[in-house]
Amino acid sequence: MGEYIVIGAGLAGAATAWRLAQRGQDVTLLERSAPANPYGSSHGSARIFRYAYPSELYTGLVIRSKPLWDELERENGARLIEPTGALDHGAVNDPVGLARVLDALGVEHELLPEAEAGSRWPQYGFDGAVLYHPGAGVLDARNTVEAFVRLAAATGRVRLLTNWTVSSIERRTGGFRVESTVGDVVEGEKVVVAAGPWLPTLLDSLALPAGFIHSLPSFEVREEQAFHFPYRDAGASGAPYPAWPTFMHENETVDIYGLPGGRDAGYHGLKIAHFNGGTVIPSIFDRTGQIRPEARQRARDYVKEWVPGVEPDSYAEATCMFTSTPSSDFLIDEAEGIVVLSACSGRGAKFAPLLGELAADLATGAGTVPDEFRAAYHSRRSAA
Repeated sequence: MGEYIVIGAGLAGAATAWRLAQRGQDVTLLERSAPANPYGSSHGSARIFRYAYPSELYTGLVIRSKPLWDELERENGARLIEPTGALDHGAVNDPVGLARVLDALGVEHELLPEAEAGSRWPQYGFDGAVLYHPGAGVLDARNTVEAFVRLAAATGRVRLLTNWTVSSIERRTGGFRVESTVGDVVEGEKVVVAAGPWLPTLLDSLALPAGFIHSLPSFEVREEQAFHFPYRDAGASGAPYPAWPTFMHENETVDIYGLPGGRDAGYHGLKIAHFNGGTVIPSIFDRTGQIRPEARQRARDYVKEWVPGVEPDSYAEATCMFTSTPSSDFLIDEAEGIVVLSACSGRGAKFAPLLGELAADLATGAGTVPDEFRAAYHSRRSAA
């Protein structure tokens, strides 16, 4: 047991363990706390699944990920993505440009005038033309992680070690020796590091070649703030998903997203957050878990102006960690037996099963990843 060691049992790491186990590989999955714990980036019941991106690369990857979600749901025996549809508006968000990408890749969508969108979804206010695509939804991150872990364990090839904090990785003949902060040791042939916001603090402890580390992008860790606002219409709480499409609104002064809050919010409120609106922190150890009053007020002010379908006083609040690269592109690369899978820039949840597949491909040598995810690509962009 333990040909492969996966560090981190969040969405990406748990998906990687599942994929490796499906391929007949033995895996040791290490988690410093517990899967889907609230201190990382893979907890909660409400994340957006959507196809609309300004880049055909990412829209294409969502298309690739959807059959993997369908497979996961079949094996799980329960739905993990609730269908809602999604709305995009605001000049910077560029609904026309997003529609062009969706059209090129064959994704169903509508481009609506502001007035028509307002008539169909009076619970929202709109800022110019609106893109709607019905294939979007809300995914349950915690249940997804738990499904990955359960299905991986059911193969008989995965052991999960919780409360296991990595202190160092050493190269040994034929593989690696990973030691914990309390002296426990596991050994394996290859290692996948999917540590989310913990990655920057781990880099110096990883047995990565100096040239590879030098080519890595800088990582920005933010403590994001999310707020839930109750639906005004009590009837909406009985069926929040079809009644409330997810949305993204970005113009010169606003960059907001919203979605039904799901289980975290008792199924009777809308989750609102400013994208990359949280505080940049030096490391994950500086996470406070505290809501900033100015962030709360900013969310309330937005709701008062743009979301007439909810009450303007938030009733549930949460923090979440975003780890981003300067370009906001993912980092998925391999160097001498260690795969680094991280920096999903606040948008990785919808790709989770595909991220696991890409990492498993690199670890086993079965496939590759888009050039945009390689460390060398990030290095070239930084130098440009």
